[in-house]
Amino acid sequence: MNPAWQLLRLASPQLPIGGYSYSQGLELAVDTGLVHDPASAERWIRDQLLLNLARFEAPLLLAHCEAAAREDWHALDALAEQHRASRETRESRLESRQMGYSLQQLLNDLPEQDDAARALLAEQEEPGLALAWALAARAWSIAPQDALAAWLWGWLENQLAVLMKTLPLGQQAAQRLTSALLPCLEQAQHAAREIPPARWGSAAFGLALASMAHERQYSRLFRS
Repeated sequence: MNPAWQLLRLASPQLPIGGYSYSQGLELAVDTGLVHDPASAERWIRDQLLLNLARFEAPLLLAHCEAAAREDWHALDALAEQHRASRETRESRLESRQMGYSLQQLLNDLPEQDDAARALLAEQEEPGLALAWALAARAWSIAPQDALAAWLWGWLENQLAVLMKTLPLGQQAAQRLTSALLPCLEQAQHAAREIPPARWGSAAFGLALASMAHERQYSRLFRS
């Protein structure tokens, strides 16, 4: 079987985990005028990729995928706990929990998932997205680096979808932004591979404040 099929499956917006429901602070940034045109949107997404995701979220996700691939359940359980503890706001925790739960339910109904992975998920009080994503990659024989690439691509695609609903941003403009931001995806993936665990971390205070303010936003389309 062509391995690209499973990779496309994991990266697809049709994966039924509700990723389209979340803006990760971008809706608030649009509402307050921080993001108001393609240039400011590019700056917001680029900074998120390089100053936040590349420094913490991406290397942590990659570590999940590597632990799952080698079936190191103890390490994977510890990484999942680290991921839960790192959720800075109520919104971000609920997002990870809901998407992780949805992906867990999907995997448990699929023949590719084995008993060891099901048992690990069953033991989790609150399975997050990173854990479930890593187990999906393992079940579908997707290499850790490719699973990280799929996650980064899905994140970017979702951010652009948010912009098309809130700015609004047309499809052609979204494609131009994609061309401008693809090198940032590559840079984030490379950084996630190279940064040692002792240096994992970011200080995305603006993102945390946007997430908290979004909970009180008067009118909104997205859950975060």
